[in-house]
Amino acid sequence: MRLTSSQDREILRLAVPAFFALVSEPLMLLADSAIVGHLGTPQLAALGIAGTILQTLVGICVFLAYGTTSAVARRIGAGDHKGALAQGIDGLWLALLLGVVLAVVGVLLAPAAIGAFNPSPDVADHAVVYLRISCLGIPSMLLLLAATGVLRGLQDTKTPMIVAITANLLNIVLNLVLVYGLDLDIAGSALGTALAQTAAGVALVVVVVRGARRDGAKLRPDFPGIRASAHSGVPLVVRTLTLRVAIILATFVATSLGTTSVAAHQVAFTLWSFLALALDAIAIAAQALTGRALGAGDVEGTRAITRRMMWWGLWSGVVGGLALWGLHTVYVPWFTEDPAVRHSLSAVLLVAALWQPVNGVVFVLDGVLIGAGDGPYLAVAGVIALVLYVPLALSVIWFDGGVVALWWAFGGFMLLRLLTLLTRERRDAWLVTGAVR
Repeated sequence: MRLTSSQDREILRLAVPAFFALVSEPLMLLADSAIVGHLGTPQLAALGIAGTILQTLVGICVFLAYGTTSAVARRIGAGDHKGALAQGIDGLWLALLLGVVLAVVGVLLAPAAIGAFNPSPDVADHAVVYLRISCLGIPSMLLLLAATGVLRGLQDTKTPMIVAITANLLNIVLNLVLVYGLDLDIAGSALGTALAQTAAGVALVVVVVRGARRDGAKLRPDFPGIRASAHSGVPLVVRTLTLRVAIILATFVATSLGTTSVAAHQVAFTLWSFLALALDAIAIAAQALTGRALGAGDVEGTRAITRRMMWWGLWSGVVGGLALWGLHTVYVPWFTEDPAVRHSLSAVLLVAALWQPVNGVVFVLDGVLIGAGDGPYLAVAGVIALVLYVPLALSVIWFDGGVVALWWAFGGFMLLRLLTLLTRERRDAWLVTGAVR
């Protein structure tokens, strides 16, 4: 697709830095895994369990970024720069309060949460240590999400990218020093990652606070504003949970199909998740541009940028699908030497590749409606898609299907999401203009 319009250039300006910021998150996890993996198998297993719990706690709070992006972008579009930063400050206070609560809960309930996975005693001990130390960094992680959302709403994705890359490098250095230099074992990895995340959170908060001071926006807590931010975030939490449940259900079904199937599913989903980062970067651009256009009262412009980004999503999905399938003979051997797993994985990747164009449009429309502040519809649409997907996924077990059938079912979930989102996009109810929805 040629860059023939200012729309394309603006999408790229926001999406490219957003992509590199998004990629930095899994890279940080990979670095932690590589460093902890050399400590021993119990430590690596502990990292997997504790990391899953931590990612879930932080993941359900992604509305702090998404909701803030939409709210801030609307005010920017309406020409209310001071109000935009004031709304961003409300989001930061909400992130801090929520982060403190989750940190306390995480520290107190760490043994019970780890025990739910029924690990061996040595793995459980390491996992509890890692989770408790990591939970101390949750307030910083949520502040990082909220501050990132503020800057995206201000049409700035470059600063979060720079901070994310810097935090990754700092994380590697701290982990090596604390784990091996000071011999702190897995506790050193948890502490290093928490410190790196804290540094990143503080850096972005400082940027936002400086902007607020420059424009004369208030910095003290505004409890009505904080409550409003929390209230608007509830539908996005529901929407996020429907996605998580769908993914967990797919893993459950794959596990029931046997070791070969779950191994192929895990590798395929890892690759699917990486491609999703590229699509999510376009969705982030959609959030910022949609919010700004509606804040400015430009319905026609909103329609135009939506159509343009839908084409971006479609063609990005096509390119991603071609790469996923066209290069599979090259990268599949990297993941496994088992012939059975390779055979299953190749078949699954063909199905996953075919669904990528659908995924591309779904991600973009998700971003558009989030940018429009249409969270309640996204929550309802997510529940509808999930309810219809559950029997579809379970039918793979009932009818003795294989992992390939499971991926057709998961593609069906994405198709259901596409239909619900397209139905909304074709109508006008989401096109609410003004500084506040």
